[in-house]
Amino acid sequence: MQYNAQIEKMKLTELQEALKTMDEVHFTLPNGSFVPRHYHLTEIGLATKTFVDCGGKRHEEKKVSLQLWTSVDYNHRLKSNSFLNIIQTSLPLFNGEDLEVEVEYQSDTVGKYHLSFNGNNFELLGTKTDCLATELCGIDAITTKVKKSLADLSQKVESTCTPGDGCC
Repeated sequence: MQYNAQIEKMKLTELQEALKTMDEVHFTLPNGSFVPRHYHLTEIGLATKTFVDCGGKRHEEKKVSLQLWTSVDYNHRLKSNSFLNIIQTSLPLFNGEDLEVEVEYQSDTVGKYHLSFNGNNFELLGTKTDCLATELCGIDAITTKVKKSLADLSQKVESTCTPGDGCC
């Protein structure tokens, strides 16, 4: 699945409402495969990150962090009412804030995902890193130049190269 910067990021209240519509809770990975049905919800917590970007601007972000984990207990199934009970227990951590939900899941390494709901299953959507101060780093100007240069190069190659002439 391609990363989409316009992804609607699920909030905690939306997660709770979606859970009320299902019995078993299933998650799909960005490649379309399912997180094994015997996963556990091992943590729900408040993840707070305070940082300074490369331009010197301070940021703070808060998210609800869910951690999914699988083991060898292949008959384990997490029901939505159990999932909701775990959320209820954790609500004091969030001080009434309706925060974005982030999911951690172990595959080759711990991955962090945005969360979405397609009406039947939760979808783990890929995340990406980004520069928060592109205007200070000059990245906007470089990106614009590269895009323009690549487009010009493509047009030039199409007009001058022919199959078998060795230019490509």
